[in-house]
Amino acid sequence: MSRTSTPRDPYEVLGVERDASEQQIKKAFRALARELHPDVNAHDPQAEEKFKEAAEAYEILSDSERRATYDRYGHEGLRSGGFAPNFDAFGSIGDLFDAFFGGGSPFGGRAGWTGPTTGEDAAVAVEVDLLQAATGARVEVSFEAIERCEHCRGNGAEPGTPIETCERCGGSGQLQAVTRTPFGQMVRTVMCESCEGDGRIASQPCSECRGRGRMARARTLEVDIPAGIADGQRIRLSGRGHAGEAGAPEGDLYVLVRVREDERFVREGEDLITALDVPAPIASLGGTLQAPTLEGTAAIEVPQGTQPGEVITLRGGGMPSLRGGRRGDLKVVMNVVIPRRLSEEQRELIGRLQETLTEENMRSEESMFAKLRRTLRSHSG
Repeated sequence: MSRTSTPRDPYEVLGVERDASEQQIKKAFRALARELHPDVNAHDPQAEEKFKEAAEAYEILSDSERRATYDRYGHEGLRSGGFAPNFDAFGSIGDLFDAFFGGGSPFGGRAGWTGPTTGEDAAVAVEVDLLQAATGARVEVSFEAIERCEHCRGNGAEPGTPIETCERCGGSGQLQAVTRTPFGQMVRTVMCESCEGDGRIASQPCSECRGRGRMARARTLEVDIPAGIADGQRIRLSGRGHAGEAGAPEGDLYVLVRVREDERFVREGEDLITALDVPAPIASLGGTLQAPTLEGTAAIEVPQGTQPGEVITLRGGGMPSLRGGRRGDLKVVMNVVIPRRLSEEQRELIGRLQETLTEENMRSEESMFAKLRRTLRSHSG
């Protein structure tokens, strides 16, 4: 969504009729703001632009003079009259919410800073092989995390020294900031920078953490990798991330699992695909060969007259499902190997065989087009 394009009808933006009352307009705006609030809609990259559009529509329709001008002359009439909303003065969508709801929230209560900040999430990557991904494994991960300072027990003060009330905010940890906008003054609640929202200041900062109450330390954890996990999936460990401010919970740890490629197999969901070299005589006469599996090898029966690209499926020979239930299959693709660099005797034997072959021996059970489709599928995979 781009606000540089032609603005939308504010009635359409808020979803109200043209004869909507002031109360209906306010109710529609608050409902839309509730949908776009960062606590609810954190994953929508366009949430801020959508809220700015809704805020602009509300500023037009909540003012009787602007609304009358728009009803008669549209957006061009508003611009001619000097209406030019500018929301870029606000640092974030959170600031916009604080400004429009006066330090409050569309959910009720106070928005903005509400106390000690929860710890940030941490992330670490771990690599496992395909067999570990199939059977599950317990692995160690090491990463650097912010932890509570044990010297000051997280309060930021040197042990035995007093902690005083912040003079700037009077101990509340927050301040009221006034911002001038095209619509007048707007008040928003911000964190006190002097005490960083704590409301108190150490008279003598901790010598270990320099008053921050937290320090970066190396951490090692054991992580259980579930059977059936795929490359690129993440495991969330609640409360194992960075420490929060005093009194706040820790963030989460996200473990990104990378599954090393196994040259023997290609994975498609829960199925595994492998190729098996089949000598031409065995493909013709049939026989028993050993095919690679996750655990080692398994004997498979190659039928007489096996053609290149045919697939023999070993049920349950693939990967387990994270959701439980039946395992995937192991699909063994027949790669018929034609002999090369023949001796004179071998050439003579094959020549004698060729003289005995009839049309019945050479007839295929699939058409030429089916062969082409199968070949193209195998190459595109």
